[in-house]
Amino acid sequence: MAEDTDITSVVAYKGGVGKSLLAYELAYLLDAVLVDLDWDRGGVTRQWGYRHEDRIRSPLLDAFDKGKAPTPLQGYRKPLLVPSHPDLATNQPPADYVADQLEAWAQAWGRPVVVDTHPGGCETTYGAASAGRVVVCPSPLATKELEALEGMLDELADYPLLIVPNKVPRVPPAAEVARLGRLVKAAKVPVGPPVSFHYWLERRKIRVAVTSYDPVPARVKALDDELRAVAETVRGYGRHT
Repeated sequence: MAEDTDITSVVAYKGGVGKSLLAYELAYLLDAVLVDLDWDRGGVTRQWGYRHEDRIRSPLLDAFDKGKAPTPLQGYRKPLLVPSHPDLATNQPPADYVADQLEAWAQAWGRPVVVDTHPGGCETTYGAASAGRVVVCPSPLATKELEALEGMLDELADYPLLIVPNKVPRVPPAAEVARLGRLVKAAKVPVGPPVSFHYWLERRKIRVAVTSYDPVPARVKALDDELRAVAETVRGYGRHT
């Protein structure tokens, strides 16, 4: 990663772990450009309100093709966005090129960058991880999710990882908590503040960032506090060691 760039990559080797929500909110809290490398429709691009089928060209694909920083989209109480496109699935640049471009874009924009990635290991995900000052890895406390996390810890052992327990129930499962503890101890990876399971998020259709409310509604307060704690941990990651 270039010394004068500040890139946070959000990575998970399993879908449905809350990766996109975390990327969206971190980008808003960090006043960062959100670059969406997840080509599936359930990601941050659709959440933001961008529909690729209404556009002739893709800012992301054009930027990779031309080697020039795209112009981020602006929205009301949303992070700045470079939207993804389904064609990225079959037109992924090599990982090193992705990393180089993300660093160049961050320099051109002169502001932090948060990258949301496609679940699993692929060229764009590896590139985003390589460019990241910190690689945030959300992980629910569940069997399949922890299996995926274990594989990711093995594969990305030398990356600056930060594990964020996500969708944590009110009473966390003791066996899974213990397993997570063993995994991070063996991998020597730090664990960030947890984010609880909030049932109302499953039905939320509002596109503004959860952390954009002022004043903060009572129902949102607990999640707002948790997300801000994660953002503060990301800000300070590696800067005091």
